[in-house]
Amino acid sequence: MFQDLNDKFARIFKELRGHGKVREGHIKDAMREVRRALLEADVNYKVVKELVGRIGERAVGRKVLDSLTPDQQIIKIVHEELVHIFGESPVSFNLSGSPAGVMVVGLQGAGKTSFAAKLAGQMRKKGRKPLLVAVDVYRPAAVEQLVVLAKQIDVPYYAPGTDVPVVDIVKGAIREAKKGLHDTLIVDTAGRLHIDSRMMAELVSIKKVLRPEEILLVLDSMTGQEAVSVADEFKREIDFSGVVLTKLDGDTRGGAALSVTAVTGRPIKFACVGEKVEDLEPFYPDRMAGRILGMGDVLSLVEKAQAEIDDKQARELEQKIRKESFTLEDFLDQLQRLKKMGPLDQLLGMIPGMKLKGLGSDVGEKEMKKIEAIIRSMTPEERRLPHMIDGSRRKRIAAGSGNSIQDVNRLLNQFQQMRKMMKRFSKASGKMPMNFPFS
Repeated sequence: MFQDLNDKFARIFKELRGHGKVREGHIKDAMREVRRALLEADVNYKVVKELVGRIGERAVGRKVLDSLTPDQQIIKIVHEELVHIFGESPVSFNLSGSPAGVMVVGLQGAGKTSFAAKLAGQMRKKGRKPLLVAVDVYRPAAVEQLVVLAKQIDVPYYAPGTDVPVVDIVKGAIREAKKGLHDTLIVDTAGRLHIDSRMMAELVSIKKVLRPEEILLVLDSMTGQEAVSVADEFKREIDFSGVVLTKLDGDTRGGAALSVTAVTGRPIKFACVGEKVEDLEPFYPDRMAGRILGMGDVLSLVEKAQAEIDDKQARELEQKIRKESFTLEDFLDQLQRLKKMGPLDQLLGMIPGMKLKGLGSDVGEKEMKKIEAIIRSMTPEERRLPHMIDGSRRKRIAAGSGNSIQDVNRLLNQFQQMRKMMKRFSKASGKMPMNFPFS
């Protein structure tokens, strides 16, 4: 996520740190590089001009120039201004209606249907009763896609077919929602390859019938300023309450994310960070700014960890660590939980200072698969009592997992070191933290 922009900012700040005393000329040079980095990231040029102007004006103040750590002061200023561009603070999601209507709009291929399903899945987990409504009657297999996703997440759907007028589908969905006591209608509307009058007229008619609390515009974050132009057009024709950025797990330059709120005045409400149904996050401006600047996003990492383990499991794990009864079976179980939290490169990107560029983002995933294969090739007894694994057993495990004896030896040694480290940490702190990496 924003890796290229992250690297460029890192180089700019490193250059500032290289000066014994930062002067106004150094800051001007840095601002020129910031401007270039943002323009290359396809950020709207007006947004770039305003952003760099505000950063430069604040950075040449006496408080910064006279500081013992001017580079850190400037990073703080850049972070604050990026947060300002994103919209300051997380915005609320209005679901006060009965049933509450959520209208999902956007161009074809932006990821509307996938987002609708992800949103429904999150709502169901939080105790709401959503109903997914298939209104995209034009795109081949669009209705079938929504039905398949709805079944995967165990959410009811309303899809009468492609030969029913869209307004009638929405009216029928409202009746179905009241009949089934559904508190939320999530309507997946049709998109086009480009904006046209027919598309907008249809959205306006749906809006009149549904009277949605939220109209969410789904934008492909890979398209840069083009996404901002689309957002501006949608705002003029139908207006919307918030933006959803999809494909943020890819090689996103950052243009759409850094421009859309400043240009349209509408906040980003959600970010899609993967293909899985659970890969949907509320958008937090301060956290996203932190990721762009390489400051990490520990809060989101903690939330992901807490979603995969409850208090009882955490306490049981803590007791095992204290009693030195943490086994390879427990380790395998924690690896499975880590995999559910998302791709390893994304998780590492949330940790301040972690760099993956040049290492290959799939290195960690391959290593995890290797570890999993080795542990699964052990007998239950060997997993519980790894000290019993002698030379002949190691040879058998290596052959069974498709790895070398050296790989097996390395895993066993690392596991013993990890057990010691975890026990020391537990004794020193008095209590295992809830967000411990393998809990």
